[in-house]
Amino acid sequence: MKITGSHEEITVSFILNGQTVSGRCTPRTHLADFLRHQLHATGTHVGCEHGICGACTILVDGKACRSCLLYAIQVEGRSLTTVEGLSAAPDLSPLQKAFKEHFALQCGFCTPGILMSATDFLAANPAPTEAEVRDMLGGHLCRCTGYTSIVAAILAAAAPAAPSDGSEPPTDDHSQAAIV
Repeated sequence: MKITGSHEEITVSFILNGQTVSGRCTPRTHLADFLRHQLHATGTHVGCEHGICGACTILVDGKACRSCLLYAIQVEGRSLTTVEGLSAAPDLSPLQKAFKEHFALQCGFCTPGILMSATDFLAANPAPTEAEVRDMLGGHLCRCTGYTSIVAAILAAAAPAAPSDGSEPPTDDHSQAAIV
């Protein structure tokens, strides 16, 4: 691929949620914008555009990445998963079911990014402690939930029985405001 100017459009191809896709963009187009505007994968949310809030988190080759910090050209030929690819409609993944059952979302803006990070996290650590879940969530900003129900949902998806550290999972009492 030859790039002669920063405004010249190029074709970018990769696998998105199991399907080969392609589109045209300039070399400096952020992946989050490419996903949303070219490929209509609008579950990827753009929040801070600095990689801090985590709303734009997707999986690139199975690893959680902030799509606002990548250029679309950087994922040429790679495999991406967005929240749309976590399960086959109308089914929900076990993690999505746990979020629903534990009321782990309110406005939902941060939810896709948290689901994607939690998917990668649980693949590497299938029986986390509450402290480990809270540490992982440190890379996400949620202004609505207080995180308690999010932690409970991730722990429930990880191990439907008791957490591995022997502690009780956090309650779904929405009056508690836990800070990660």
